[in-house]
Amino acid sequence: MVLKFSDLPQLYAHDFDTVIDVRSPAEYAEDHLPGAISLPVLDNDERARVGTIYVQQSPFLARKLGAALVFRNAANHIEHSLSHHEGGWKPLVYCWRGGQRSGSFTWMLQQIGWRAEVIEGGYRTYRRLVNRFLYNDPLPHRLIALDGYTGTAKTDLLEHLKQRGVQVLDLEGLANHRGSLLGEMPGGQPSQKAFESDLAADLCRLDPARPVVVEAESSKIGALILPPSLWAALRAAPRIQVSAPIEARTDYLVTAYDDILSNADRLRERLSPLRAHRGHEVVDGWLTLIEAGDKQGMTRALMEQHYDPAYAKSSRVRTAEIIARIDATALDGAGLHATATRIQQVLDQL
Repeated sequence: MVLKFSDLPQLYAHDFDTVIDVRSPAEYAEDHLPGAISLPVLDNDERARVGTIYVQQSPFLARKLGAALVFRNAANHIEHSLSHHEGGWKPLVYCWRGGQRSGSFTWMLQQIGWRAEVIEGGYRTYRRLVNRFLYNDPLPHRLIALDGYTGTAKTDLLEHLKQRGVQVLDLEGLANHRGSLLGEMPGGQPSQKAFESDLAADLCRLDPARPVVVEAESSKIGALILPPSLWAALRAAPRIQVSAPIEARTDYLVTAYDDILSNADRLRERLSPLRAHRGHEVVDGWLTLIEAGDKQGMTRALMEQHYDPAYAKSSRVRTAEIIARIDATALDGAGLHATATRIQQVLDQL
């Protein structure tokens, strides 16, 4: 049986035990349904080989070779990766467009007695549902934006709130980026499609009847773009503005950004292009602090001469309502706990 899903929440609410992606490893690596396991019935080279024969020789020869490879690889998966499953196992299978790869693999699973089904339209259907959810339809969620100057520990505050049962959406965690000029993280960022998949999955898990706290971001996090529906909701979201003394912000950032602050060559590479925006004298001052190994001084100078002016400029054009202003006197464990408590009190009154 081929299953048709009309919207993304319906797809995520499936009752199958396992979701299996039978596309090639390269296709899976770019993006896949959240939680899906990769059991390719054609590897990258085999897929390219079959495609070349289809175009350069004949569709018949390509289908004949493809069938042999698909059944051989599927048999290997059944013998090894899937051998531990009992008779009641219920997998949901998809390929690129719900065609021969997923159909053949599902047929084999059904012959064994497993209750396997196929997603109609495969991955292409899934991507259409994601695009509709994040690009076309307005988000049903009530977002509350956590705003404030760089270094006010907004990401850590989200985690504190999450531990208290508050609904949060961690955009920087999903993007694997700290959302600033020096925000790159080990492992790099996911593809745009993979980011959107994880983002849509997180949103679908959240209750639209309850507020969702999200860090105020620009339209991009690193190289990734916030999809239009989310960006529109975030721009309009009422804001809780967090402030902290620059000394506390400096101490926090020196710890949080120690990886990049300890890499002088990378730091110089990232900051040098700012000469066009901040001038040679300012950037030369940063480079002098880097050479001296003065992480504290360089971090404070970067905030005062770059991050804070940029934030102040963007704040002047914002029209979203500020529903609370919270002063954090410290950003250590106790300070974050106290600030999270005050934020939660604001949320409880909404």
